[in-house]
Amino acid sequence: MYTLYIANKNYSSWSLRPWVLLREHAIAFSEQLVPFEAASNRERFRRFSPSAKVPCLIDQAVTVWDSLGIAEYLAERHPGIWPTDTAARAWARCSAAEMHSGFGVLRERCTMNCGIRVRLAEMPPELQQDIARIDELWIEGIARFGGPFLAGAMFTAVDAFFAPVAFRVQTYGLALGSVAAGYAQRLLALDSMRSWYAEALREPWREPAHEAEAQSAGTWLEDRRLPPP
Repeated sequence: MYTLYIANKNYSSWSLRPWVLLREHAIAFSEQLVPFEAASNRERFRRFSPSAKVPCLIDQAVTVWDSLGIAEYLAERHPGIWPTDTAARAWARCSAAEMHSGFGVLRERCTMNCGIRVRLAEMPPELQQDIARIDELWIEGIARFGGPFLAGAMFTAVDAFFAPVAFRVQTYGLALGSVAAGYAQRLLALDSMRSWYAEALREPWREPAHEAEAQSAGTWLEDRRLPPP
């Protein structure tokens, strides 16, 4: 059985990607959650991850320490991780890679924090550009491949890579067109995403740096997390 190391479900968008992919494909795995701490996480995370980052997948003697690498590793062993159609698969891989390496302003301005609701203090052009590109990608995928997921009828790795954006849409009230907004709601309604969200709300940890990032984004309208003990 695989072992997947992740960090806080409230904060860790990178951890969510392989976690939701495994869950949606009913692939058995053992979850190991190592929460972020105020001090450096490097030494603790280095115990299981060469990069000292999450996520990290362990398969007996094999260690896979990058979310895109994990998706490709799983695709070599399980059907349906990527679309079977050649054109859909190429589009899905490009879109997932774009999400993996891009959208830096969205990541910086709208850090993942599942349990809060925020009114953004400002919408700079660079952030609007990232949001517009996501809207464009989601519309294109659903239109080209028929939906309800980005590359066709089945949830694949490209949907997993955009799953954290759905939480950002919910947290910050990001405005999308009707097609993209409907897709975000479709992701949020998945049993796996609902489970992740419920567990995020129950987490007792508050990591100062992640909290400060969310506080700098704008006015907090609501905090739905259980109070820390």
